Amino acid sequence: MHKNTSSSDQAKLQANGWINGFIGVVIFSGSLPATKAAIASLPPLFVTAIRATIAGLLALAILFIFKERRPTRKQVSSLLIVALGVVLGFPLLTALALQYVTSAHSIVFVGLLPLMTAMFGVLRGGERPGKAFWLFSVIGSLLVIGYAIAQGITSSPIGDLLMLLAIVLCGFGYAEGAQLSKQLGGWQVISWALVLSLPLMLPLSFLLRPSSFSAVSISAWAGLAYVSLFSMFIGFIFWYRGLAQGGIAAVGQLQLLQPFFGLALAATLLHETVGMGMIAITIAVIICVAGSRKYATRRA
Repeated sequence: MHKNTSSSDQAKLQANGWINGFIGVVIFSGSLPATKAAIASLPPLFVTAIRATIAGLLALAILFIFKERRPTRKQVSSLLIVALGVVLGFPLLTALALQYVTSAHSIVFVGLLPLMTAMFGVLRGGERPGKAFWLFSVIGSLLVIGYAIAQGITSSPIGDLLMLLAIVLCGFGYAEGAQLSKQLGGWQVISWALVLSLPLMLPLSFLLRPSSFSAVSISAWAGLAYVSLFSMFIGFIFWYRGLAQGGIAAVGQLQLLQPFFGLALAATLLHETVGMGMIAITIAVIICVAGSRKYATRRA
């Protein structure tokens, strides 16, 4: 009877993990379209700083309310890596990239994010993937690079390069955060990372603010509100909670759905063109990432 109860509890915990992870992925899917809307009327550097500031102040209040213990010095080092990847690096580089490319174009690069997370997870977790892992990794990377050259060589190679750098930094931050969440807890990791970013982001928000907000559109304010509250904070609460409940390897694969949700949002909300070629490349990248993740779980 005890074993049946334990198995039932474990199954329920894993199911909750999938649900929380799915909610997190859906929330993250709106990040690039919302960022595109925000930078239409607001400077990209200001958007990067103010979104982290708003989320950081909210995280500080929640940490104070729940009286969370402070991280150790070693944990602070890891939190700074998380902050570099997901608080500063990805938001800044994507905001800059979206000046040159559409959000639909940028979402194709997001198909590489699970791969980057897996690769950094291999380095951090001491895993030894098989040759098939590297084969899928190379094929997926070549698909994205080939698509970028075919579509952006005459329009914006700068935007493509910025997106690639953003994905690398975000994958690094995800992998580090996933490791650290085993010690601190899921929502605590992103909260402390945001709080550690406040001494930089808060003054930058004032220094980088536009001279006037009169020309800022409602859609830009809505986009800024979304990336500040949902993309920067609330999404991570569900995401890290899901990883902790259902397992990093299993629940992390839900992230493969993110490009599909993002393309749908870009088409419906921003009225951007999503061609069949773009969808085909996204599907091909997702297949490669799924294969690489499958062969990245064999431990040394």
